[in-house]
Amino acid sequence: MEASNQSAVTDFVLLGLSAHPKLEKMFFVLILSMYLVILLGNGVLILVTVLDSRLHTPMYFFLGNLSFLDICYTTSSVPLVLDGFLTPRKTISFSACAIQMFLSFAMGATECVLLGMMAFDRYVAICNPLRYPVVMSKAAYVPMAVSSWAAGGANSLVQISLAVQLPFCGDKVINHFICEILAVLKLACADISINVISMGVANVIFLGVPVLFISVSYIFILSTILKIPSAEGRRKAFSTCSAHLTVVVVFYGTILFMYAKPKSKDPSSLFYGLLTPMLNPIIYSLRNKDVKTAVRYLNLGAVPDLLNRN
Repeated sequence: MEASNQSAVTDFVLLGLSAHPKLEKMFFVLILSMYLVILLGNGVLILVTVLDSRLHTPMYFFLGNLSFLDICYTTSSVPLVLDGFLTPRKTISFSACAIQMFLSFAMGATECVLLGMMAFDRYVAICNPLRYPVVMSKAAYVPMAVSSWAAGGANSLVQISLAVQLPFCGDKVINHFICEILAVLKLACADISINVISMGVANVIFLGVPVLFISVSYIFILSTILKIPSAEGRRKAFSTCSAHLTVVVVFYGTILFMYAKPKSKDPSSLFYGLLTPMLNPIIYSLRNKDVKTAVRYLNLGAVPDLLNRN
């Protein structure tokens, strides 16, 4: 009976940035601005990869998935954060908290796997260019993207299922902007060692393994590029993977920064969480001639042309 009463929590309270009340208006404007940039930039990338037939290749298919993922990731948390600025000590239902945790966790894990898939695509394109059309055929790259989403979703389902089965009692105040899983686990009145071990294993699989895979891929890529006799050839070869490499550095650099911050409620961690989704479309647009050309076509007169080329 006691365990039943303990687990009868129906809602939580998010503290948000209550420790920085004078900065809330500034944070609201900054976060809203970053979110709008994320929606616009990633939305444009999705649009051009769908409309322009020249971008119907594995690399841009993965890029479209990455842009959609970034929109989903930020949408799962940013509106909640913005609402928290307007509603001090915001209350969130237990089920809504679980859904938000699931989406955030799933999107993060999926992006790690997807970046690994994109590294493999660049490896085949540079190290085995003659076999590229066969190895990275539509029958291969579509299941690769689907498996990234499935793996991230399955991992999140396991982690959140373990979390919601815990009994919660006493303090219902989450010392965070959102329902961050570690902050929620601290409120459980039971042993969370299984949850910690499970998350540790997941971190090795979804952070460690992709990093290792990407590192090995780029060792082979750089080795192949250095063997190209002409400087112009080396430049062109490197330009085909420089955008992805930049995104990887920003993504994992952001993760390392956030893990290094012991206080998860530090406002800087919130902005760093939005940095990668905001920069991804900018990086790919600035460093890719095909994307820049396709974006130029996105005006009232050129959209029909893009559709006709398909």
